[in-house]
Amino acid sequence: MSVKVKIPGALTTVQDAGRYGYQKSGISTSGVMDADAYEKANYLVGNEQGEAVLEMTVFGGTYEFTEDTVAAVTGAQMELTLNQQQVPLNCPIQIHKGDSLTVGIAKAGLRGYLAVAGGFDVPVVMGSRSTNQKCRLGGLEGRALAAGDELPVGKGGKTYQEVKERRTEPREFPALITIRVIEGPQAEYFTEKGKKAFYSETYTISEQSDRMGYRLEGPSVESKNGTDIVSDGIALGSVQIPPSGKPIVLLADRQTTGGYAKVATVYSRDIPRLVQGRPGEKVRFVPITLEEAQKF
Repeated sequence: MSVKVKIPGALTTVQDAGRYGYQKSGISTSGVMDADAYEKANYLVGNEQGEAVLEMTVFGGTYEFTEDTVAAVTGAQMELTLNQQQVPLNCPIQIHKGDSLTVGIAKAGLRGYLAVAGGFDVPVVMGSRSTNQKCRLGGLEGRALAAGDELPVGKGGKTYQEVKERRTEPREFPALITIRVIEGPQAEYFTEKGKKAFYSETYTISEQSDRMGYRLEGPSVESKNGTDIVSDGIALGSVQIPPSGKPIVLLADRQTTGGYAKVATVYSRDIPRLVQGRPGEKVRFVPITLEEAQKF
């Protein structure tokens, strides 16, 4: 079985949970931006966690199915139609051979996730099917999908009858995105004034944001003597402060090391909320302790 790409969407890539074990060689983890929506999509169609899905940004596109199967779309509020008839998000969708599924423009949120029973069976590269566009690895030839592409689907997926009762709660997209953070490894590089600004002011997601990182516009985070450091490892959600003083939250396609001090690290469960934020939307950071993060 396969899925044919009729219209590819604005930026649609094959992603899974990520490519781990190669950061020491400079290969980023990639993988889905919104792990919560990803896991829910796989659950709805009965997949084992870890199967590949399509991550769709802003606009999803149109896909034709060559066999009967089950599909589901989670994440951003995107209008979903099957053969031009509206169908709901966040539940299994019965697909018949020849059906066309269209995932429209996001009305709220930014990224949607399309899962099919059996998962997208593109080749595994370094332990993952995730697309790394910078290195041209994984996914479909290491690139975003294009019209005319055909994606193979794994065998042995669940039937619609087996999963038809499954549901997940729709996401909420608040006007102000509140993100919990833990103190970063170089917090001592910043003045009390700088840290107070970071934790009390509101930031705006920049147009210069992507899968590598979210650049934020707003008050500068003042440092004591600059933010240059000897390069060290970059964790998912690291909040790096370059010389401009404007925060950058580093995400799925982040570099493996970096030479700017990190004032904070985003609590992992809040990353899905952040990455559904659109350019122009507002973000504020709330400090929590490591102990508090472990209890949530």
